[in-house]
Amino acid sequence: MESYLLDWANLLLRWLHVITAIAWVGSSFYFVFLDSSLTPPQDEDLKRQGVSGELWAVHGGGFYHPVKFNVSPPKLPGHLHWFYWESYSTWLSGFALFTVSYLWSASTYLIDKSRMDWAPSQAIVVALAFLVVFWLLYDAICRVFGQRKNGDAIVGALVFGLVCIASWLACHWFAGRAAFLLVGAMIATAMSANVFFWIIPGQRKVVASIKAGAPVDPIHGKRGKQRSVHNTYFTLPVLFAMLSNHYSFLWSHPQNWLVLILMMFAGAAIRQFFVMRHGYKLGRNAHPWPYALVGVLVILATAVWMRPAPAPAAAAGTTESIAAAQAGTSTSSGSDYAAVRTVLEQRCYQCHGEQVQMKNLRVDSDAAVRQHAQAIYQQVVVTKLMPMNNSTGITDAERALIGRWFQAGAPTTP
Repeated sequence: MESYLLDWANLLLRWLHVITAIAWVGSSFYFVFLDSSLTPPQDEDLKRQGVSGELWAVHGGGFYHPVKFNVSPPKLPGHLHWFYWESYSTWLSGFALFTVSYLWSASTYLIDKSRMDWAPSQAIVVALAFLVVFWLLYDAICRVFGQRKNGDAIVGALVFGLVCIASWLACHWFAGRAAFLLVGAMIATAMSANVFFWIIPGQRKVVASIKAGAPVDPIHGKRGKQRSVHNTYFTLPVLFAMLSNHYSFLWSHPQNWLVLILMMFAGAAIRQFFVMRHGYKLGRNAHPWPYALVGVLVILATAVWMRPAPAPAAAAGTTESIAAAQAGTSTSSGSDYAAVRTVLEQRCYQCHGEQVQMKNLRVDSDAAVRQHAQAIYQQVVVTKLMPMNNSTGITDAERALIGRWFQAGAPTTP
């Protein structure tokens, strides 16, 4: 029952997280586009009001005319919309999902004993420390170097180095799938913290100054803009890290930390292309195609580097064997099945037996093994996802045994 309830919690939280993330990322992308597409106002009245840029757009059958005041408008409207709940709800739902999916069952999903054999409580504390420590170091870098000459370049280089170190540590300390997700959560935490600690407080100070009739300090807008730009470049790397848990060939690679770094770098480069293309259309900068090219080339190079070694030719009759397995019949004497059943008992019954049925799946009977033969082969031999993080210590020889058994037709009669 616990597994069933956790599955429902996982589903609903994931659904909520995706919805709120779409709202946050969508608004972020829109405002980056808006800032990059604004042109100096043509109307003299707008110039007198202090408008620094305007945009005419058509959408959904109507025309829109947003304008931007660099410091403050002449008068605040009665209703002012604040963009922050998109960020907060995305982080809260994401952290809840991370808790349900990984922290709640840390010994299964967070810990890989072949990498670091620690207690679940220790793993949870270290995982949470990633979120906090990264934010503190990132924030310190922005404070110290952000306003200096060439500050953006310095901050970018230092933050990239910090992400590389964190990726290496996460992939050496935690299970691969959890490591990728943890790095994504770490950066996403910094993004939401930027909104919570810098962007919104700065905007509140600006609004308070306008209401009080006091001069507005432009530093609040500059700091908020800087952190907002950082969030823009963080977005695609975070989305990649979050999606990667569905693709075991990424995080199960021996150099998975390098895979993560390369793919996040490619995402940031491609994001730079989209940011600058708006300015290119207005003649403000050169065509940003080199950034897109670099991002695509990095992805292609990573794919070529990671390509699997050629598999040996399949034995004759493999296709017929798979069909026989799905039909519950056998093309072999079944001499391996007794050994396979012993492996299942030792390595799989703990999570898929009489006492516990994770994902509502059991493999502790001949009928169940026959029914799930394809899934067993896929999870144990092909992707090597099971046992999760190899928590029960299955050997390569045992995986090969299951592979031979399946290719022989997956007989379930000793």
